[in-house]
Amino acid sequence: MTPATAAPTPETEKPRTRQFRRHSDKPRLSPEAAARQGRAATLAWERLRDSEAVVAFLNTHDDRLGGRPIDLAIAGDDGLAAVVAHLDALYPLG
Repeated sequence: MTPATAAPTPETEKPRTRQFRRHSDKPRLSPEAAARQGRAATLAWERLRDSEAVVAFLNTHDDRLGGRPIDLAIAGDDGLAAVVAHLDALYPLG
């Protein structure tokens, strides 16, 4: 065996790290919540067409909605429906 093909020994083997996967204590979104989040973001993008405006819309508390649009959309179907209606009122299509 040549040194290039030799199996690593415990002295030469590098310790394995979780280089690209960081542990997080935050709960992950359910698939349904993630789909609603994506739907809200997509609809906001279709209406606003500016990434900064979309981020501001989704992440800014709105008194008429009673919360941040992104949080409402994640929370449930009723919240997503309220965000969609709010987008329709503020930025009608056509």
